[in-house]
Amino acid sequence: MAKKKEKFIETLRSKKINQLEKMLIDERNQHFEKKIKHRTGQLTGHHILSQSKIKIAQIKTVMTEKNNQEKQS
Repeated sequence: MAKKKEKFIETLRSKKINQLEKMLIDERNQHFEKKIKHRTGQLTGHHILSQSKIKIAQIKTVMTEKNNQEKQS
């Protein structure tokens, strides 16, 4: 599991900020859809919501890192 997480974060770090912003919007939309499905009983596993929130947080973290690097440069 840790290897997948590390690979995902490394792929995020290799992307540009505008790509990360698009990913963030897409992930937020998917999270919203999953929330609606969960509330209507169509989504069986509630752990999927947690995973989605973690992905959003990881994307935001990498975006913050990149913004801080640009400010220091």
